[in-house]
Amino acid sequence: MTDTSIKPLDGVRVLELGNYIAAPTAGRLLADFGAEVIKIERPGTGDELRNWRLYKGTTSMLFRTINRNKKSVTLDLRSEAGREAVKGLVAESDVLLENFRPGTLEKWGLGPDVLNELNPELVISRISAFGQTGPLSQRPGFAAVAEAYGGFRNLVGDPDRAPVRVGVSIGDSIAGLYAAFGVVMSLFQREVRRGPDSSSQGVPLRERIIDVALHEVMFSMMESLIPDYQAYGITRERLGGRMEGIAPSNAYVCSDGASIVVAGNGDSIYQRYMTTIGRPDLGADPHLQTNAQRWARREELDAAIGEWAAARTSVEALEVLDAAGVPAGPILTAADISDDEQYAARNMIQKMDVSTGDETLTDVGFPGIVPVIGEESLPIDHLGPDLGANTHEVLGGLLGLTAEQIAAASTTEERLSA
Repeated sequence: MTDTSIKPLDGVRVLELGNYIAAPTAGRLLADFGAEVIKIERPGTGDELRNWRLYKGTTSMLFRTINRNKKSVTLDLRSEAGREAVKGLVAESDVLLENFRPGTLEKWGLGPDVLNELNPELVISRISAFGQTGPLSQRPGFAAVAEAYGGFRNLVGDPDRAPVRVGVSIGDSIAGLYAAFGVVMSLFQREVRRGPDSSSQGVPLRERIIDVALHEVMFSMMESLIPDYQAYGITRERLGGRMEGIAPSNAYVCSDGASIVVAGNGDSIYQRYMTTIGRPDLGADPHLQTNAQRWARREELDAAIGEWAAARTSVEALEVLDAAGVPAGPILTAADISDDEQYAARNMIQKMDVSTGDETLTDVGFPGIVPVIGEESLPIDHLGPDLGANTHEVLGGLLGLTAEQIAAASTTEERLSA
């Protein structure tokens, strides 16, 4: 039975000023585990993500997914009333998330020094392409640019073709993970410094600014890329489905046209692997007992494995490999995942009714909450809200603004003068 009471971040209030994917991903992670996340959106249009991959209606499934468990408040940050409302919310919040181009908050009179005066315990998470400092800090850039600059894109794809991009905004998502980790780390530090008697020694502002650069989060994923180069002059290259120095590990096409992934590169696993595919001679070869040796003969090994896989359906091949204890698995599609018993057993596909803006679709599956606490994914409370759905609740209830003040803060100047 899913436990709806598990909320480790209950009592934490987060003010999210982010658009697109990076900062909203951080906000989603915090909201998933109980934080109250107030998402500030532009009046009229809202977060651009509302229109990304918009197949029907007025609000995309992408927005509903990444902005789940949050509240939506519309404020015009270009207006004085809008900025004053943000300042009021800052004073009542524990965390501020933003992913604007460096200098934007400062231009609006909402830089860290101002925020610190309003709330000397506020944790400020800033996500940008190249960070808040350095010669490239003012350069704009989405995750695609950061993935390339961080060294990641150079290793994705086949060696005889231009680098390719993975099918999701991986740079933005990893940045969101780092931002959420930084926020929780800073909140923990704040509580530790308060001590058992709740007396606060205070955390300096510079330690409460979480500076997340998209290119650096991708660089941090590159394992020993730089040490290998600087120590040995090794320059890694694109290898398609392979991994440098690891063999045999690749994807193989079966007789039904489906591909499977097999990672049989462990020394002891390799012996079982070769016996399973009917090539004990390769398993016993004294020149194939280490990864380095096998990597040198990767073409020969992949040819043997490919021939074996091509004579079997993907189901048949996986059954044999699983019985032999060789790590292998199917390459799942959205349809496969939707029907998979492992995802279902851990509540990782959660069915919810969702509005497109024009109609309500019933029992649409959404990805569950990760990591699992309490044996299965915690339940999603609600999907990404309609634009401005919580404006009056938050501004009126939390800040005590009147209807006229809310209208002034949450309506663009153009609309007011129209």
